[in-house]
Amino acid sequence: MGFFDKLRDSLTRTKEHIVSRFEEIVEQADTEEQRSRPVNVDTIEALEELLISADVGLAATERIVNAVRSRARHGESLRDLVKEEIRRVFEAVEQPAPNGHHPHVTMIVGVNGTGKTTTVGKLANLLKAGGQQPLVCAADTFRAAAVEQLEIWAKRANVDIIRAKEGADPAALVFDAIQSGKAKGRDPILVDTAGRLHTRVNLMNELDKIRRVAAKAADGAPHEVLLVLDATVGQNGLQQAKEFTSVAGVTGIVLTKLDGTAKGGVAVAIANDLKLPIRYVGVGEGIDDLIPFSAQDYVDALFQEKW
Repeated sequence: MGFFDKLRDSLTRTKEHIVSRFEEIVEQADTEEQRSRPVNVDTIEALEELLISADVGLAATERIVNAVRSRARHGESLRDLVKEEIRRVFEAVEQPAPNGHHPHVTMIVGVNGTGKTTTVGKLANLLKAGGQQPLVCAADTFRAAAVEQLEIWAKRANVDIIRAKEGADPAALVFDAIQSGKAKGRDPILVDTAGRLHTRVNLMNELDKIRRVAAKAADGAPHEVLLVLDATVGQNGLQQAKEFTSVAGVTGIVLTKLDGTAKGGVAVAIANDLKLPIRYVGVGEGIDDLIPFSAQDYVDALFQEKW
C-alpha cells in the first residue's frame, strides 16, 4: 500500500465525520444561482461549524472562512476554495528538512503517551528502508519501560541502539551515541527523550542540556527536533506543543494516531497555530505505519469525493 493510500485510510473516520455535511454545504453554495454572488450567511455558518467540529481550530477556521467569503464568486467551487486555502496553510510553514550534516542528529520530544518511543522505532525503520543506517539512542533513562520498548522496536527495524542503565545522565548518553555513530558510520542518529510533563521544569532543563551537549559532539546538533503530538488529543495538545517549542527548539511535528480520531483536521490547526511543518504522520500500529506528510495528499484524501 502506497503512502497516499495509507494516509487516505487513516483519515476515514475524519472523512466520515464531515463528508455528508460538507456535501450539503457544497451543493447549496455551488448552484448556478449562488455562484455569481457572495456566499450566503447560512453557508458560512455551516462551514464554520463543520471545520471546528473536525478540530481545525478557531484561528484556521477563521482564515479559511474569510478566504471563502472574499473569493466565493465568479464560478469558483466551494470545495476547491476550501481545499486551496488549507493547502496554503501548510505551504506557509513548509521548510525543507535540514541536511548536509553527518551524522545528522534528530531529537524526538513530547509528552509520555503520545507514541514518542514507538515513533522513534518506526522512523528508524522508514529511514533504513530509504537506504540510511540509523542509530537510535534511548535517552529516556528515567523510564526503564521506555528503554525496553525502544529496544524491541530497534530490533524490529534491525538498527543499532545505544542505551545505559536506568537513571544515567541522558545528555552524557547522547554524547556517547553521537561519538559511536561517527565511529561506526551510522547516520542519522535518532534520540528518544523523556516526556514527564508533571516535572515540567526539570524536563525542560534536561532537554536544554541535551541540546547543548549534542552541539559539543557534532557541529550544529541537534539538526532537527521533532515534536510528537497525539492527534486524538486534538486542540488540547497545542499548549503542550507551545511549551516544548519554546525550550526545545522544535523544527517539525510528528502527528501520531491519525487513524484513531474523527478530528483529523487538527493537522491544519497545528500548522496554522504553531507555524511548524508536519514532517510525518502515524497511520497505524505497524512498523511501516509512519509516513512522510504531504499537504497535497492530505487535502486530496480529506476532500476526495469518491474513494
